[in-house]
Amino acid sequence: MERTKLFSLVWSIATVTVLNVSPARADVVTASAEQFEPEVKNAESIDTTGMVVRRSDVPRSYNNVKDWLAQEVQQNRVIQVTGVRLSPTASGLEAILETPTPEKLQSTTKREGNTFIVDIANTQLRLPLGNSFRSNNPVSGITTVTVTNQGKNSIRVTMTGETSVPKVELFNSAEGLIFGITTTVSSTQQQQRSQKPPTVEPPSETSTQPSVEQEEEVEIVVTGEQEEGYRVEESTTGTKLPVPHRDLPLSIQVVPQQVLEDRGVVDLDEFTDNVSGVQRARGFGEATGFTIRGFTQSYAILRNGFPILNFISPVGFGNTERIEVLKGPASVLYGGGSQLNISGVVNTITKKPESEPFYKLDYTRGSFEFNRATLDATGPLTSDNSLLYRLNVAYEDSDSFRNFDERSQNFLIAPALTWRIGPRTTLAAEFEYLDYSYPFESGFPLEPEVLELPLKRILGESGLDATTGNFTSFSYDFDHQFSDSWRFRQGFNVAIANIDIGPTRFYGTLLDDRRTLERTARRGDQRNENVTLQNELLGKFNTGSLRHNVLFGVELSRRSYPYKNYVAPLAPIDIFAPTYGALPGEFSLEYADDDRAETLGIYIQDFVEVLPNLKVLAGLRFDSIDQTSENPITSEVGAELSSTDVSPRIGIVYQPASATSLYFNWSQSIYPQFLGYRSQTGELFEPERGEQFEFGIKQNFLDNRLSATLAFYQIDRQSVATPDLTNINDLFYVITGEQRSRGIELDIAGEPLSSRA
Repeated sequence: MERTKLFSLVWSIATVTVLNVSPARADVVTASAEQFEPEVKNAESIDTTGMVVRRSDVPRSYNNVKDWLAQEVQQNRVIQVTGVRLSPTASGLEAILETPTPEKLQSTTKREGNTFIVDIANTQLRLPLGNSFRSNNPVSGITTVTVTNQGKNSIRVTMTGETSVPKVELFNSAEGLIFGITTTVSSTQQQQRSQKPPTVEPPSETSTQPSVEQEEEVEIVVTGEQEEGYRVEESTTGTKLPVPHRDLPLSIQVVPQQVLEDRGVVDLDEFTDNVSGVQRARGFGEATGFTIRGFTQSYAILRNGFPILNFISPVGFGNTERIEVLKGPASVLYGGGSQLNISGVVNTITKKPESEPFYKLDYTRGSFEFNRATLDATGPLTSDNSLLYRLNVAYEDSDSFRNFDERSQNFLIAPALTWRIGPRTTLAAEFEYLDYSYPFESGFPLEPEVLELPLKRILGESGLDATTGNFTSFSYDFDHQFSDSWRFRQGFNVAIANIDIGPTRFYGTLLDDRRTLERTARRGDQRNENVTLQNELLGKFNTGSLRHNVLFGVELSRRSYPYKNYVAPLAPIDIFAPTYGALPGEFSLEYADDDRAETLGIYIQDFVEVLPNLKVLAGLRFDSIDQTSENPITSEVGAELSSTDVSPRIGIVYQPASATSLYFNWSQSIYPQFLGYRSQTGELFEPERGEQFEFGIKQNFLDNRLSATLAFYQIDRQSVATPDLTNINDLFYVITGEQRSRGIELDIAGEPLSSRA
């Protein structure tokens, strides 16, 4: 659909946002001592990126071979960092990299999105409890601080701000390298910095920073608009762990908010244009389905990691931040009860509350009388930023390119709260309500003659009741850190979808004249309930030289799908010369059922760093599933089935170079076939099982501005429920043999010529 953006009005409090202006950034500055005149030995140099370079930090020239060799030995010596300490300060946070003896560490810096990155040469992290460090939400305004080894002689430090990149000051001291992190910047300061070159203020005499020599201080100031970008390096869908994509033996693609906004995406399924191997599937009414690696999921997706079985209802898009796609089986983490794990999962991540106030009103108008208005507001509710909110509201209505002037409408409201109970404890809650109505249209029958019909033709009837429904979801996420290495998470979600299908479902076959279509009208009331409780323990530890990042979880879930189907006769229609105006006869109950499944899942996963360039991912999940089929009118139990299954996954990554990853994975999956799958005798089917082999290569280009993933895969499915062709209405199923899908995929993401770079 062609749409024209009429206006986008953005207010921002406490920040200054300038659209289409590249932010300043802290780049690496290289210089030699001879570039400065002798009389300015103690002078500072400020480049246009806001980085201050002091003469004492600039490489010196040498007058003889002895001096040169001595300096080379000093520079090539690998310095051990034996401790990492974080301490809150009045302006934010102080981080110290401790070394056994006083050392002057050489560093380079850059920024990616909201993350400030420092690479320190000739160093290695050697901590008592493991060779990596991570702290989540150490202070208000900072979401994560990480310290990790990069190869054999380099350390990377990352500091991620909530809404913008933090201001960082670097100091070399007797204790080690000190990072002074400032978490907030006033709107006045932001405005001043956007209008003049960066300036450097000398440290205050009353500063609480450790005493160091003036000439060794380096201050780095980064200003500019928050940048999302087209390339996302890390997500949690594949492992539920904060591990970079390049270190995982999985094919994971992320469609970030910047891409969704730049494309003007308004419907969830439009993201498939940006991910290989994923296509839209013909949905049930307005429900969203996907075909991943050749196999269609039963309209099930993840919403913030919780299974949402949206078989009968669309899912609101107005509060979606980004979309993450894991290709390949995911039963090891999400189990079989979620109905989505044979060939991949789609995880929609919603917008979260932020500490900086922000308001955005947007209106879009397009062809076929398309109208859409959205409101996005976020900010703190308390002066100390311990309680944050976000509110998303969206309204949409439109006609269709098909015949008959019947409108579709939907309204979404989605509030969210985040409560920082303490420095290590957070509670987040979200609510969504979507109300919608649309003309339910079944498309064309699977006959060759329909290829001659215009796409806008409808073979149903107009003027009948529209299909109406609603989708309600509530979730909370509790997170507590016991230490820098261990944390506990509990997540809960309940999602309920109701739908009243108007008498617009038409099924039938062509008669012998190959133009007359027999029709039968159907209507019905359906309800879908999903309740999920997740309890997870995440930790990091070492066994010898092996570094472990483990996950242990227990999940309880309940699915319920009660539905009633009514049928009525309807006059045939000529598909080439249709005459409309027929009405359905009297409706009678055809069948009613309530399919239920209760699942207990226990899973464990370990991401092991064997060597800096060799990683192994292994996981195992046990599922116990109880299925029942019950008549919702008589409460008579029609069938029962219990099963237990184990879903393993193992993969390996080898990185011959810093920008290259070679990977392989093998996994198995299960798929309980309880959602409307029944034989003509009413029996339930054993779970479908799948197996995948995959190998590929991940490569970064253009100084990591562009990333590519090339994957080769094979997926086999067994015990697949297939429509029973002896029933023309496809209401019953039979079990078929094995199905196989093989393929090659190439995904490329990034901004090779971006003005943001």
